[in-house]
Amino acid sequence: LHLNDKQGVFFLKGRRSTLQIFHTGDEEEDSDEKERKPPKKPYLLLYPGQSAEFDVTFKPTLAQRLEAKIGVSVGGKLCNKTQIELVGEGHTDEFTLDGLEEDPKETNAKSTLQKDIIDAVRVDHIEFGDCCVRKRCCRTFTITNRSSEVMRFEWEADAPFQFSPKVGHLHPGCAKAITVTLKSDVPATFRRQLVKCKVAKINLELPPEEVRDWDDKMCTVTWVDTNRKKPGARWPIKEPVVETVPEPAHTVVEQSTHEAEVYLSAHVDYAQFKLDTVVVQFEDTLPFQTRTATFTMYNTGTVPLEYSWEEAADKKEAVECPKRKFSMTLMR
Repeated sequence: LHLNDKQGVFFLKGRRSTLQIFHTGDEEEDSDEKERKPPKKPYLLLYPGQSAEFDVTFKPTLAQRLEAKIGVSVGGKLCNKTQIELVGEGHTDEFTLDGLEEDPKETNAKSTLQKDIIDAVRVDHIEFGDCCVRKRCCRTFTITNRSSEVMRFEWEADAPFQFSPKVGHLHPGCAKAITVTLKSDVPATFRRQLVKCKVAKINLELPPEEVRDWDDKMCTVTWVDTNRKKPGARWPIKEPVVETVPEPAHTVVEQSTHEAEVYLSAHVDYAQFKLDTVVVQFEDTLPFQTRTATFTMYNTGTVPLEYSWEEAADKKEAVECPKRKFSMTLMR
């Protein structure tokens, strides 16, 4: 493999399994000078059905678009038909979303080898996968303030997607974990549903060192007296009162508001199953002998099926015969 990178921002490295089939070449002996020639260039020897894996790393130094190519030489000859095009784009966003998942099914219409320009695709996608109806599915990522000023964020999301925290402040250089929860009461399919986050720089009324990061999840607990007392007690019963911490006073910096975008995908459906029998008949069994019977359960739905077996006790023996539970997960 030949990496053609003029800027020096792409790096090619073979994985451990690949290094095992890496050869440096045998030394050749010159018949005239009776001297040994230096070894040939390193190469990979692949037998039929064998594969080699490589990691390509992109480390930009500036906020710009960069390109490179990896050429493949087979049998000492460069194969022009087999070229891997590398495209990367360095960016210096002040508000970044980290830990998002890349959608393997995503295809960019502009990113085709037939066109002269290949776009670098940003990872801005969260894939929930298969979820059951009325069951909570959660995904977590991180937001980071890479600027030198305090930022305020607010997610503009509606049901069935919920962001927590939804509103908050981020001090310079700080990060915060965001949890996205999906709970749908009906079957639904979401394909790259767009959710926007309104971001703006703010000026706090108090000095920033006196105000910590804030979000709408923060609360205070105060114990207050009630009118009730325990028998024989001299003091009233106390109960906790939970209050949300108010947002610190601030003003928005003019022309600093912008939007961050993230796409959400999910498939929500009912779990379904099928049993090949409803009665399990055991053969005659002697005392202290063990018999085993088998039946099959099928997941006929499109989402994972979670279930548990419970031994139903006879009504008359409900007190004497406790229930025994068995838990399993049946994947489609």
